[in-house]
Amino acid sequence: MDSYEVIIIGGSYAGLSAAMALGRSLRNVLLIDAGEPCNRQTPHSHNFLTQDGETPAMISAKAKAQVLAYPTVKCHEGLAIKAEQITAGFAVSTIDGQRFEARKLILAMGIKDIFPNIKGFAECWGISVLHCPYCHGYEVARQPLGVIANGDMAFEFVRMIYNWSTALTLFTNGLPALNDEQAEYFKRKDIQIVTDEIAEIVHQDGFLKHLLLKNGNKHPLKAVFGRGGLEQHSSLAAELGCEIDQQNLIVVNGVQTTVPGVFAAGDCTTLFRTVSGAVANGNLAGISASKELIAADF
Repeated sequence: MDSYEVIIIGGSYAGLSAAMALGRSLRNVLLIDAGEPCNRQTPHSHNFLTQDGETPAMISAKAKAQVLAYPTVKCHEGLAIKAEQITAGFAVSTIDGQRFEARKLILAMGIKDIFPNIKGFAECWGISVLHCPYCHGYEVARQPLGVIANGDMAFEFVRMIYNWSTALTLFTNGLPALNDEQAEYFKRKDIQIVTDEIAEIVHQDGFLKHLLLKNGNKHPLKAVFGRGGLEQHSSLAAELGCEIDQQNLIVVNGVQTTVPGVFAAGDCTTLFRTVSGAVANGNLAGISASKELIAADF
């Protein structure tokens, strides 16, 4: 059984950033990476200094090569399926039968998106079905856009996306759950509200052609903004005793979970899902774990 000072579960931006901070702190680190980042379908990453327009895969590959250049950082390619507290700290088991121990643990597993039951939604996710205008709004600005949402979320989403395009249509995908004030606001802004249910997002290789409604109507659009539910990729955080909030995110104070010695960073902790945010968050988690080790050993 191999022992480390820190194990990081998740090898995307937050995990790699944490590993770099720890490698530069001369810490023995194991990065466990299942190789399935949340943005693997996204053609290009934006709003990240020095990397604007790069592919997510290229950013990850370059980052991983730089991180693994630190001799105290190792990577195990596999899926972590169990994590538990032990006397020495924590033990993590992987699907291929490996077991590793560490004094500290960083959870950077990302988050799993639960898509609405709309044909084509998953295939277009990150390509022309978008969740963040700050990441992708510039590329579709001033073009016909849609928002798939209802209720208060619809109001907040439409108000945000309107900054990028006033050629905006709200699709509630059923009876609207807007209050009178919200409906009046949309009317003043000349925002069309379509309540008919969506049958399919018709696309070519993930690039939207039009929304097809169940009544047969078609709405040609450049892109739509929408979100589904969220779910942790695994039960590891819950098994360790970490608190999970109502949105299925790991509760953190900064990067510290409710379990001493367990840190969490990146998309598994926040709705603010950007590459730059994950990198910053992961860096903080790595530094925080190192500082706890220093305090314990000095």
